[in-house]
Amino acid sequence: MPRLPLSGHHLLAATGVRSRARHRADPAELGHPGGPPSTRAALGELGSALDGVRLLGALPRLSTAPRGDGHLVVDIPGWRAPELSGAPLRAYLRRLGYDARGWGFGTNTGDPRRDVARLSKRLLELVDDAGEPASLVGWSLGGVIAREVARRHPDAVRRVITYGTPVAGGPRHTTVARAYRRGPDPDARRVAERLDPTAPIPVPLTILFSKRDGIVAWQACLDHTSPDAEHVEVFSTHIGMGIDPDVWTVVADRLAQPVGVRRPRRG
Repeated sequence: MPRLPLSGHHLLAATGVRSRARHRADPAELGHPGGPPSTRAALGELGSALDGVRLLGALPRLSTAPRGDGHLVVDIPGWRAPELSGAPLRAYLRRLGYDARGWGFGTNTGDPRRDVARLSKRLLELVDDAGEPASLVGWSLGGVIAREVARRHPDAVRRVITYGTPVAGGPRHTTVARAYRRGPDPDARRVAERLDPTAPIPVPLTILFSKRDGIVAWQACLDHTSPDAEHVEVFSTHIGMGIDPDVWTVVADRLAQPVGVRRPRRG
């Protein structure tokens, strides 16, 4: 059967001119993970570089994002990812007016318990200097760390934004399960799963996930327990999320929301 031509709206979305992000109101309707992503999704990660092409088409709308208020934003990389992987997003956020910084520990080598402890210490020092809470942005395993820091120190965290982050099931729902167990501490994941229902994260959470994710099963990214969690679906590979303009747009919009105030959201 011949493929239908792209409509004008889909063409604009495919080129980045328009966003493909969608707010998903009820994660319970989206289901639960049943294992790692499909082979097709995993193979789709080979085209991750193409996700960056949409940045060019998205430049006009990225420039219209709300200006930042200067508060501290700490960006945490994913497993085995260097701190440099978040540099494009941090540069964009600094351009908007945020004090966007890397987490300060280089490559994420996969020791969540250690990293939660040392990032907590660093964050408390930074927040004390700034005189106001910070926002945390985490990619994949970086989001796991961001969530646990916020659980420990909610008064120091204004908001948490994660993308491609396995909330439930950890390595069981990734394509690199065997290697993952040799990397991130599985005991830390089990602790998080035990705490989620009994001590849910009290700060606002924005969770971005993609059904194209070939590394983490998208259902595993859903948070069914935190009281103030919202879910936004994007259309990106896992590796491409760091340069996906729709991810950037949602991050910028959520960071601009005043503390304790809800307003209409874009995406």
